[in-house]
Amino acid sequence: QVQLVESGGGLVQAGGSLRLSCAASGSSFAFVNIGWYRQAPGKQRHMVATIDMRDNINYADSVMGRFTISRDNANKNKVWLQLNSLKPEDTAVYYCHAEEQPWGVVREYWGQGTQVTVAS
Repeated sequence: QVQLVESGGGLVQAGGSLRLSCAASGSSFAFVNIGWYRQAPGKQRHMVATIDMRDNINYADSVMGRFTISRDNANKNKVWLQLNSLKPEDTAVYYCHAEEQPWGVVREYWGQGTQVTVAS
């Protein structure tokens, strides 16, 4: 059973920093993509940053230059998201997301979410 365990959310002042972590486990296949999405109250969930199995990275335009996704070289299923220069509009529940594609069938998994609140 695949599990994604997140940690690191909290309350921070605007301009501050946080670091989120996600550890994925339980898959018999390599995750083709792992990363972070976020959902603000009353809004849809959106991609924040992802890294694929070749270490290609994607960022949402709104976080480019402020957030950094990285992975553990010893455990490819563990990733971090460094959030710098935080703004109130970054306030959201941040979800870890992982995708596997055994035999071309897409399977997606989500963590339980961690709250990030940025005070102005």
